[in-house]
Amino acid sequence: MEQVEAVFREERGRLLAALARRFGDLDLAEEVTSEAIETALLRWPVDGVPANPGGWLMTTARRRAVDRLRRDQVYATKLAILQIEAERPAPQATGDELPDERLQLFFTCAHPALAPEDRGALTLRCLAGLTTPEVARAFLVPTATMAKRIVRAKKKIREARIPFRVPDAAELPERLPGVLQVIYSVFTEGYAASAGPYLQRLDLAEDAIRLARILHRLLPAEREVTGLLALMLLIHARRDARSGPDGAIVLLEDQDRGRWDHELISEGSELVVRALTGGTAGSYGVQAAIAALHDEAADFAGTDWPQIVALYDVLLELDPSPVVALNRAAAVAMRDGAEAGLALLDTLADDPRLRDYHPYALARADLLERLGRLPAATEAYERALALAGSEPERAQARDRLTRLRAY
Repeated sequence: MEQVEAVFREERGRLLAALARRFGDLDLAEEVTSEAIETALLRWPVDGVPANPGGWLMTTARRRAVDRLRRDQVYATKLAILQIEAERPAPQATGDELPDERLQLFFTCAHPALAPEDRGALTLRCLAGLTTPEVARAFLVPTATMAKRIVRAKKKIREARIPFRVPDAAELPERLPGVLQVIYSVFTEGYAASAGPYLQRLDLAEDAIRLARILHRLLPAEREVTGLLALMLLIHARRDARSGPDGAIVLLEDQDRGRWDHELISEGSELVVRALTGGTAGSYGVQAAIAALHDEAADFAGTDWPQIVALYDVLLELDPSPVVALNRAAAVAMRDGAEAGLALLDTLADDPRLRDYHPYALARADLLERLGRLPAATEAYERALALAGSEPERAQARDRLTRLRAY
């Protein structure tokens, strides 16, 4: 059964993408993909896994799709067009055609015509293979809300005639960042859950990494794809050390580096080199280089803060966002002292994008505490507590407040 489940995990996205491209209907593709898998669950344990499981699933699903079209008069015209192709032998799952079609589905799910909140949901549903309730839990919304969101996205694809294709060379630079952002947004929610009882959603983080690995296999020459995969691997390598037995947050300086996943660190570090080689660095590649410096330090005291600040300087040129400026200020505080870091944070105080941003309030509180400015630090921790999303974040702020009030 484990072998069968592994086949389904590997083949589902390929099958769905191929059927969506062939029939031009994502709902139909999903339905017959599910039916093919259900049929396999009944037959494979008895007959054994076929030599070409992808081809078997494709043949079964394609026949189901043609039968469905024959019964539905709405699709009569489409069936006439597809009839000749539908009767051809199924393509082999081991060639390049199906991965290319999966890449087409990536760009369809992340098309700029779709609402931003719909892109990640559709990507998880179609390419990560999550059920609608699982996607709803990922985005912390009711299942009914998520179902409507997914239906809306599919309707937009159908009505706007969004093509199932990879953008051409001229379009790729404009479209690829949207695909990468969708994947990284999924990972970010997995790395630091926006709400709930746990700091991390490891299932989401691992789904995002799986999607990035697929994309990297399909676009190995795209250095920002490589950079994103490297970044996520290097961050995810610390997952086991980021929480204590009680779920409390363990800061980077206090983490047991022996619990870090050094195989992921090695893989990520190799990818960083590729991401930074061959031209101007991209944002994900630079972020991955920063993560590599953290991971490769023997201990927190040995972190190369001057190099990290230098990389943040580069990143700020590539992505002049307040979050990058915040992270740079934190690195400057480690290199030059808390006073220098706080001065930089204060220059960001009026940015509306940081006003309700929990990490900003927490970073400012920490630096004020280090400087001995306890009343101001208490006020900042109270702000951080009010903005915290997950229970571990709230517990961290409450613990800091309790400690300060004990002075």
